[in-house]
Amino acid sequence: MAFYYQEPSHTFSEYLLIPGYTGEDCVPSNVSLRTALTKYRKGVEEPAISLNVPLVSAIMQSVSDDKLAIALAKEGGLSFIYGAQSIESEAAMVARVKNHKAGFVVSASNLTPEHTLADVLELKQKNGFSTVAITEDGTATGKLLGIVTSRDYRVSRMDPAEKVANFMTPLEKLVTAPADTTLKAANDIIWAHKLNSLPIVDAEGKLMYFVFRKDYSSHKANPLELLDSKKRYMVGAGINSRDYKERIPALLEAGADVLCIDSSEGYTCWQEKTIQWVRENYGDTVKIGAGNVVDRDGFMFLAKAGADFVKVGIGGGSICITRETKGIGRGQATALIEVAAARDEYFKSTGIYIPICSDGGIVHDYHMTLALAMGADFLMLGRYFARFDESPSDRVMVNGVYMKEYWGEGSNRARNWQRYDLGGASKLTFEEGVDSYVTYAGPLHDNVEISLYKVKSTMCNVGVTNLQDLRDNARLTLVSSTSIVEGGYHDVTLRSTQNHK
Repeated sequence: MAFYYQEPSHTFSEYLLIPGYTGEDCVPSNVSLRTALTKYRKGVEEPAISLNVPLVSAIMQSVSDDKLAIALAKEGGLSFIYGAQSIESEAAMVARVKNHKAGFVVSASNLTPEHTLADVLELKQKNGFSTVAITEDGTATGKLLGIVTSRDYRVSRMDPAEKVANFMTPLEKLVTAPADTTLKAANDIIWAHKLNSLPIVDAEGKLMYFVFRKDYSSHKANPLELLDSKKRYMVGAGINSRDYKERIPALLEAGADVLCIDSSEGYTCWQEKTIQWVRENYGDTVKIGAGNVVDRDGFMFLAKAGADFVKVGIGGGSICITRETKGIGRGQATALIEVAAARDEYFKSTGIYIPICSDGGIVHDYHMTLALAMGADFLMLGRYFARFDESPSDRVMVNGVYMKEYWGEGSNRARNWQRYDLGGASKLTFEEGVDSYVTYAGPLHDNVEISLYKVKSTMCNVGVTNLQDLRDNARLTLVSSTSIVEGGYHDVTLRSTQNHK
C-alpha cells in the first residue's frame, strides 16, 4: 500500500521563534548574513561562491533581468537571469550585468525626436524614471541627440502631441564626457557643472552610459556589493534540461558565475543528465544548482548527481498552482526541515556541505528568518522582487493603486514548458501558474534594507549574530490557529493612517 506521513506538512506561518538571551554585542550592526552559495568542504576550504546577504531572485520572466540583477548585486545578493527566452537574449542580459561599470548606468528610458510628450509621460509612468535619452534610433546605445527631463516640459501648458524634438535639451547644450572617463572624473564634472546626470558618449557620439548625481552617494552606501575577482557584479543564469548543451556554453562565454536548472520538480533523470554533462565537459569549474525537491530522497539524489546547491519547495509560490492542478508538493516549512536534516547527514558522511535554497512560501518578512532558522542557507524570492522598480514587468494602475504585473512560468502567458518538462511533447499541456498583479513597492534598495534589518533584529532576539549560529541555536514552536490570530492586531478598531489637518 502507499506510504502515508503521519504528520501534516506545515507552512512558515505555523511557526514562531522563541527568544534567547541577548547580550551586549548582539545588536543588528554586528550581525553577518554572509552565507555559502555553492558546495565546499566545510572546515577545510571556503566556498567558491558566497553571498553577502542570503537572497537570490527567482528564475522568472517577471522578476530577473539584467536591471534587477545589478540592483540585487549592489545589495550583496544574486539574481538568476530567466531562461525562458532565446539563448542569445539570455546571454546578452548576463553580459550586460558583467559589463556594467559601477556608477555607469545603461539608459533605461529612450525615445527618438519624433516621439511625443505623451510618449514621454507614458514611459515615465511605466518605469518611474524622469531622465529620457533621445537618440537617433530610440535605443540605449544610439547616437545621442538630446535628453528630456521633467524640467523640459509642463504638462498643463503643452499639447500631448508635441514632438520631443521641440522641447528636448539638444546635444549642443548638454555637458557630456568621453568613453574613457573614470567614475571619479565623471562625478567631478557633475559637481562642477551642477548636473543631475552626465551622458557618457563614445567617439561616434553614441550613448554609452549615464552617471547620475544621486548614484554618487548610493555607490558609497553599498559596502556589501557582490563582486567577482575582477570587481564585476556577479550574476547567475537559469537553464533547462532540453537545450543545455547549446545554452550553457553561451552563458559561460557571456560571464555567468553560476547556473541553476529551472524546474518545478528536480528528482528526475533529466536533471541528473544535465549535471552529468556539465561535469563531463567542465569538471567542477562550472557551478550548477538543481531542484526543486521536498524530502530527503530528492536531496540525496541531486547531491550524488553533483549539484552545487539544491532548491527546496514545490507548489509554495504565490503564483504557483502545481499543488492545485497535480496534487504534488509539501508545506514549505516541513519540506525545508527534512531537507536541511538530509544536508547535515550528507555532510557528516562525506565532509561536503551542499547549501540548500528555500524557494517559495515567503509571504511576510519574518518568514525569511524562520526559513533561515529551519536550515536554509539562502532564499529564492519571486513575488518579493517583482514588486520593485527594477523588475522587468510593467507598472500599472489598478483601482487607483499602482501595481506590478507578475506571472508564473507555468502560466499561459509565460508558456515556459521546459520548466515542467517530463520528456514528452514540446508544449505546455496545462497551466501550473497564474497571471496576476502585486502591489508596487518602490526601489529594491529601500525594501531589501528594511527586510534584512528585520532579519538581523530577530536574530538578536534569538541571541545570535550569524546564520550558522541561528541554524544551530534557534528554538521554534508550532502555533495553533488561535495563536496565529492572536499574533496580529485584534479586538481593536484601527485609526485611519491618513494625516488629519
